[in-house]
Amino acid sequence: MTDESASEASSAPYLRVVKGDPTPEELAALVAVLATLGSPDAAPPRRTQEWNAPRRMHRVVPPHGPGGWRASGLPR
Repeated sequence: MTDESASEASSAPYLRVVKGDPTPEELAALVAVLATLGSPDAAPPRRTQEWNAPRRMHRVVPPHGPGGWRASGLPR
């Protein structure tokens, strides 16, 4: 790649209007939307809340034996 073609590639616009005549506000809105879509990995991963954890949907069998009914009401 020559220096001339490299400078042309770096000066080329990122966004080009092909058809129509958008207002500056419309272009700004489009650029804002495209900027938010640019890097999806920048957002931190969402943490699952404890009350919504899938393991809480499984039924827990109360312990058998003496005092089992009492232990079934205690928090784990």
